[in-house]
Amino acid sequence: MKSRKFLLGAILAALIAGMVPSAWSIQTDEMNGKIASRVLAETANGGSTEALVVLTQQADLSAAATLKTKLEKGYFVVNSLRTVASRTQGPILSLLQQRGIPYQSFFIVNMIKVTGDRNLMEELAARADVARIDANPTVHNSLPTGQRMETPGQLTGIEWNVERVKAPEVWALGFHGEGLVVSGADTGVQWDHPALKNQYRGWDGVQVNHDYNWHDASPDHSPVPIDPNSHGTFTVSEMVGDDGQGNQIGVAPGAKWIACRNMDAGGNGTPARYTECFQFLIAPYPINGGQGDPSKAPDSVNNSWTCPPSEGCSTLTLKSIVDAVRAAGIYPVMAASNYGPSCSTIQEPPAIYASSIDVGALDSSNNIASFSSRGPVIADGSRRTKPDLSAPGVSIRGAVPGNGYSSGWSGTSMAAPHVAGGLALLWQAKPSLDGNIDGTESLMEHTAVRLRDLQALGYCPGPSPFQDNTFGYGLLNLLQAVQAP
Repeated sequence: MKSRKFLLGAILAALIAGMVPSAWSIQTDEMNGKIASRVLAETANGGSTEALVVLTQQADLSAAATLKTKLEKGYFVVNSLRTVASRTQGPILSLLQQRGIPYQSFFIVNMIKVTGDRNLMEELAARADVARIDANPTVHNSLPTGQRMETPGQLTGIEWNVERVKAPEVWALGFHGEGLVVSGADTGVQWDHPALKNQYRGWDGVQVNHDYNWHDASPDHSPVPIDPNSHGTFTVSEMVGDDGQGNQIGVAPGAKWIACRNMDAGGNGTPARYTECFQFLIAPYPINGGQGDPSKAPDSVNNSWTCPPSEGCSTLTLKSIVDAVRAAGIYPVMAASNYGPSCSTIQEPPAIYASSIDVGALDSSNNIASFSSRGPVIADGSRRTKPDLSAPGVSIRGAVPGNGYSSGWSGTSMAAPHVAGGLALLWQAKPSLDGNIDGTESLMEHTAVRLRDLQALGYCPGPSPFQDNTFGYGLLNLLQAVQAP
């Protein structure tokens, strides 16, 4: 009897001393296990922060693959996403509204951005309808810049990089991208730049209408397309740029463009802003808000940015979002990033995902750029082969704000727009591919010019003779893709 009393006393003492975890401490550990470490750190000692509450139930979009057209896929995906979000977010939104807690609701992923303290985060994490709470850090992108601004009136004709991917040969067949729409999620765009104005979907030749064609997710919330950085204007110009006066800088000058601004003037974004732009692009809406329209979604989206986990961006935050973009029949093109030449330097969302089409950078001699990131992807444990394709990305010339042009831009940021813009040429030539992302990706990859330089600095082999972790399947060849049976 004494031994039992002694044992009970010892256990009680241990509980008091914290040597044996109580039911409360186990529950707290489970709750905190749902909460990103950055959120825990920022809410320590009474702190408050923004966080992304990802709900347990997410929409099943698998049936989109059985639909034939991009329009059908777009409506199905958007309606499915909205239905799940509206059905499941109510209890949490009511709680936040009752307490006057700031929030932003998303549907492209069933997620709510909240601002609050540790008590709120633990209360939400304890709910069965919450899967996890991710951080929403301010993420800095080291964006490429040009080396030379050009004097007004300087003309160079068709740029070498546009020729390298065989765009002019496709133009000669009558395909310039007419009827297709490309998009950029970046630092913004100077919409009335001479190389871009006539290609802007919001311009009809007489007046401009930014509804459904522009959204600014940055703190500026500009109702008019602007670009205080230059990077976004430059990348859009690589897709469609042509001023009609001899500056032929884009691969699909007959296509239209729309854009969403997800970074500020310094190249800073957040996962929430990236999400907001993807949501706008799958169902664009008017400047003052309103119901989004999937029929106005672009055919491709260029993403020349990353979301580094080293800065607090969760590896999984953007995955289901990119999956949804692809399911909606929109070609999701990503810059591979600029951390080469070592292997496994494709390490940041959204380039690491299977649903992303990654593009590495080549110089004018078709050498892989030393800065171009390589695979395989180990950040998520997949060992996924990346990049998927390569395109020119060294010493590129394009449009910049102020109605000017700039040359000497280098980065995988410059490589990706060739693929996002080239999509317009391919789908115009082969309308049966409309919304068929798997088929389009396969065609682009298997008609690419195979590049394999075992002596290349940082050459990273791949799983087959056709794809490696340095060049992917090789150099984008739009002519071969258009002419393929």
